[in-house]
Amino acid sequence: MRYALELGYKGTEYRGWQSQLNGNTVQEELELQLARLYQKKTNVLGCGRTDAEVHATYFVAHFEAESELPERFLFRLNQMLPPDIAVYNVFAVTDDFHARFSATYRKYIYKTTFVKNPFRKDEMLFLFKQPNVELMNLACLELLKHNDFAAFCKSNADNKTTLCDLMEAQWIVNDGCLEFHVKANRFLRNMVRAMVGTLLDIGNGTTELASLPGILGSGTRSASGKSVAAKGLYLVEVGYNWDEFKK
Repeated sequence: MRYALELGYKGTEYRGWQSQLNGNTVQEELELQLARLYQKKTNVLGCGRTDAEVHATYFVAHFEAESELPERFLFRLNQMLPPDIAVYNVFAVTDDFHARFSATYRKYIYKTTFVKNPFRKDEMLFLFKQPNVELMNLACLELLKHNDFAAFCKSNADNKTTLCDLMEAQWIVNDGCLEFHVKANRFLRNMVRAMVGTLLDIGNGTTELASLPGILGSGTRSASGKSVAAKGLYLVEVGYNWDEFKK
């Protein structure tokens, strides 16, 4: 049977979601504990890759099992996992469900603050001055007119295409924090962090708003701003047609 997992994690101590040779990952931790529960190697596939130190308040993965879920599955799995990873839900899905390829959209929030807080230093980017939010939101309106985001894609990334359907892009002031909300059918590697860096440059006056169409049209990463730190980035939504896939 195929099962879907809904989970969240604080990414500070991880090299991202996907298993790799250099460092601990969320996927490795989850597979390790599922193997203990099932007494056999259990592969888990996620809805995408998050970079080192990136967080997820909502993430979806799926795995295959030859038998039904062990008794008190969620409780036991969460007891075994580290405190910075939590599985919220598990349910059976159809065999054609795929955590990555069945997703219709993903939404990220990038969090910044103007108040230095040592207790939240791993959770958001501290800004030394407040940028022009109105100007950055005008830049967001420009972004929504485009669908090729090669200028915000990490160099030498293995993307088959740099086209993305951008559904939302806006800056919101929320409880003393400034958040960038962005939603699309897919994201390129490093895209959100490069986008935020460029928008902050516009808000701080170091890049002209009028230059944004040219940056996007160039299709080159060197034309856009520097990527901001990973610690402020959160995956918060992943969309699925659950009526089609839930059993």
